Amino acid sequence: MSKGLPETRTDAAMSELVPEPRPKPAVPMKPVSINSNLLGYIGIDTIIEQMRKKTMKTGFDFNIMVVGQSGLGKSTLVNTLFKSQVSRKASSWNREEKIPKTVEIKAIGHVIEEGGVKMKLTVIDTPGFGDQINNENCWEPIEKYINEQYEKFLKEEVNIARKKRIPDTRVHCCLYFISPTGHSLRPLDLEFMKHLSKVVNIIPVIAKADTMTLEEKSEFKQRVRKELEAHGIEFYPQKEFDEDLEDKTENDKIRWKISTTVSLPCFETLSSGPTSRTSRK
Repeated sequence: MSKGLPETRTDAAMSELVPEPRPKPAVPMKPVSINSNLLGYIGIDTIIEQMRKKTMKTGFDFNIMVVGQSGLGKSTLVNTLFKSQVSRKASSWNREEKIPKTVEIKAIGHVIEEGGVKMKLTVIDTPGFGDQINNENCWEPIEKYINEQYEKFLKEEVNIARKKRIPDTRVHCCLYFISPTGHSLRPLDLEFMKHLSKVVNIIPVIAKADTMTLEEKSEFKQRVRKELEAHGIEFYPQKEFDEDLEDKTENDKIRWKISTTVSLPCFETLSSGPTSRTSRK
């Protein structure tokens, strides 16, 4: 290389100085939706009927949990709801059975058929809840049970060798029975609903409504609703269920009834006895 001339760099040296451009990440293309006119009949309109027949054949699963202190009419309400003896007490309860020292989870299943539609109903009872002197964290076994059923179902669903029909043990609804004190919710009520409303659909139920006058009942409902709102506790139907206009319209009707009649959905259980009954709201 002659003197006085600038030193030139080789291609290898230049490649070390100038980094190679990185390829841009692939952007997923959105599918193009085009309204196409069918040239003939292909049978799309039969899909709904096929699904209906399959559902009628296999049936539905509905798992309902009842939570509350002893003597609030939980069994009476469940039996009235389904017009049959489906509660744990009606099916297998021993009258000499003592109140457990800890919260227990007991489930009993039934197959109900109406109009050719089968429903596998599971009633989940929680004896021992709220019946102790110290009820601290007594909701934890219930919360643990609910989460375990979610995990169990998810594990079966993602399994490679998946079963043809996965048993659904998830808790679809929880009826929480409120004592008719006429004053306000107890700390236990608030703590339970605050924790469990995050994992299950809760429907608060005022038990033994006939122990209060109409005025007392109305005031109690108002007080309960305000306390739930103040503590940020949501009960069914939550606004996140408003997936489309039809769902929103239906759910708004329920919310409107709650706000105008100040009634907690959807039942008031009346006190037990020879003339006891359950009224629908």
